Amino acid sequence: MKEKEFRGIVEESIKDIPQRILKNMENVEICIEEKPSSFQVKRLKGRGDVLGLYEGVPKNERCSYCFILPDKITIFKNPIEQMAKDDDDIRKIVKETVWHEIAHHFGFSEKEVSFMSKKRFLKR
Repeated sequence: MKEKEFRGIVEESIKDIPQRILKNMENVEICIEEKPSSFQVKRLKGRGDVLGLYEGVPKNERCSYCFILPDKITIFKNPIEQMAKDDDDIRKIVKETVWHEIAHHFGFSEKEVSFMSKKRFLKR
């Protein structure tokens, strides 16, 4: 998939997040990379197959948060494409990954995000 099309899917996935959540996001940038950098892989203990990554200080852990670079959510194109069966599957994986990483921005742990994802899936 071309980068422009993938970027459109990410942007569409962000727009699907409820406005009450989006308007409470602070000092966070969402970007796209082909794959995790060597630094990110090292921090992830060798896992280069991640679909997305939140880097920053979650909102629930902030106290004095002035003059700090933005938090960063990165969506990784290559691992998502490798996992997906087709373009529709890419859309589903991107949407879930964006939601997952935004949840980390608000301070939810991996375990909590997994629980919420299962709950969301069952509601569909």
